Amino acid sequence: TTQVSDLSTTVLNALQTTDVAALTTTEVRALTTAQISELTTTQVNALETTDVAALTTTQIDGLTTTQATGLTTTQLGALTTTQVASLTATQVDALSTTNIAALSTDQVGALTTTQVSSLATTTLNALQTTDVAVLSTTQVRSLTTTQVGALTTTQVNALETTDIAALTTTQVSGITSTQTGALTTTALSGITSTEVAVLSTTQINALSTTNAAALSTTQIDGLTATQVSGLSTTTLNALSTTSVASLSSTQAAGITSTQSAALTTTQLGAIETTDLRSLTATVLNALSTTNVAALSTDQVDSLTTTQVSGLSTTQLNALQTTDVAALNTTQVRSLTTAQISELTTTQVNALETTDIAA
Repeated sequence: TTQVSDLSTTVLNALQTTDVAALTTTEVRALTTAQISELTTTQVNALETTDVAALTTTQIDGLTTTQATGLTTTQLGALTTTQVASLTATQVDALSTTNIAALSTDQVGALTTTQVSSLATTTLNALQTTDVAVLSTTQVRSLTTTQVGALTTTQVNALETTDIAALTTTQVSGITSTQTGALTTTALSGITSTEVAVLSTTQINALSTTNAAALSTTQIDGLTATQVSGLSTTTLNALSTTSVASLSSTQAAGITSTQSAALTTTQLGAIETTDLRSLTATVLNALSTTNVAALSTDQVDSLTTTQVSGLSTTQLNALQTTDVAALNTTQVRSLTTAQISELTTTQVNALETTDIAA
């Protein structure tokens, strides 16, 4: 081994590939980093996999970018997890996409956060879905927003739900609408309410109707009033009645006239009375007569005087007689003369005597 370590780089470079292949593991380990770095790529490729696996981490660090790039998939596969972790970020990023794709899940799991964060998007895209699935939470959190946005939809869906839940809000903002649109319901379930709060309306509206319907009440709770007002009617209509019922008064206040006009009768019926009161008179005025007729007596009874006086005569005529009977004295007193004059005789007769006396 002393003889090997004493060889000049000129003499070493003169060795045939058959001579390099004949070196024992002990002799290979005796090579200095200076000698290692001077080996030609052809000579490096001639090393036996057992010799590659025997290289010290110091020797691994001595490999040049060109040498690292030239490693065969077989040689790369022979590297131990300790050796993989000792590669510099530059060496890792220099690996061919073929070699990156050939990394074992154990080797991928051994990558440091510095190595992961330095991967070019092209290199990152070469990772198999099985490799993406074994990334630890710490590794996933080390990805830059550019890297997150560059992940293929298949890779995003390969992430564990715990990893998705661990994404920083900055990383979440880097997710593309194409990625959110392709999320599986399982992957979607990993998004936390905190992460939901930073999604743009473009990202949210890119969700499939199946995924919009699958949003949990916890996730719905994370929506801001601004996000609610930005929901497309398609996305809004896809929300389950449970989701609609979980909206807070602040969130409900974000509903626009266009959205209220598009609500299904089932969704409208799911809105809590306290939340219904947070709708502006203009938004309530946009309800279809079908939806007005579908309001429950409790919902009608909860309307504010401003909301009642803002109803069009057509909407007022759509109220069921049971709803008219449910109007309290204060609500009846808020009706305008124009509204009173347009009530049907059946509706007038449905008014409580105390309301008429008021």
